[in-house]
Amino acid sequence: MSTELKKAAKLLRDSKYTIVFTGAGISVESGIPPFRGEGGLWDQYDPIVLDLNYFLQNPESSWQALGELFYGPYGDAKPNEAHYALARLEKQGLIKSIITQNIDNLHQEAGSQNVYEFHGTLQTLVCLDCGAKYLAKEINFDKIPPRCSKDKGILKPNVILFGEAIPEEAASQSAIEAMKADVILVIGTTGEVMPACMIPYQAQENGATIIEINPNKSNYTDSITDVFLQGKATEMMKVLEVDLLS
Repeated sequence: MSTELKKAAKLLRDSKYTIVFTGAGISVESGIPPFRGEGGLWDQYDPIVLDLNYFLQNPESSWQALGELFYGPYGDAKPNEAHYALARLEKQGLIKSIITQNIDNLHQEAGSQNVYEFHGTLQTLVCLDCGAKYLAKEINFDKIPPRCSKDKGILKPNVILFGEAIPEEAASQSAIEAMKADVILVIGTTGEVMPACMIPYQAQENGATIIEINPNKSNYTDSITDVFLQGKATEMMKVLEVDLLS
């Protein structure tokens, strides 16, 4: 076990309130491509397809892209060992909550209970006219855009598109968790997406120690990170979990 891993394990063991902040990188090992970087989705799609105004003006073409982006690759994705490790550590009381930028529901599928979805979830759709919600698995996507059975309004994935505000509950609860934390474990995020990227900074300003797991340096690494574990989320979490639960 490296010096940095030992240091991280001790911090997590001694912590009274550890929270986790995850980004797309934790789900890459589940087969979900990231948006940014080499091989990211923005190499294949124009980000405009996830803009709210574009969606409202071009629902059919927007939904075609949404289907290819999300309801294809995400449909077969399963939690990986990093997701499961976090869930097991939460069950042991070593992790209090997870704030995720991801919309894939993999933390919950792995068994995590206290998850705040900063950018919403693909699991539900919402009617833009009446606000009715539907489970995505119950919707027939053969006809796009899918429509509400009550008023025929257009359905939108219950995720935050560009131009939409972060849900008040997710934003406020994430801020509260950042204030409570004495350790924040940051996994698989570049720290580029506003306003989500501010959460580790908020935690640090309130005295939290920052442990970061990433294959490459992020915006946090040389600014606020205290312990940098360079590598895959599954590999780093496996070592940490074994040490913490032994």
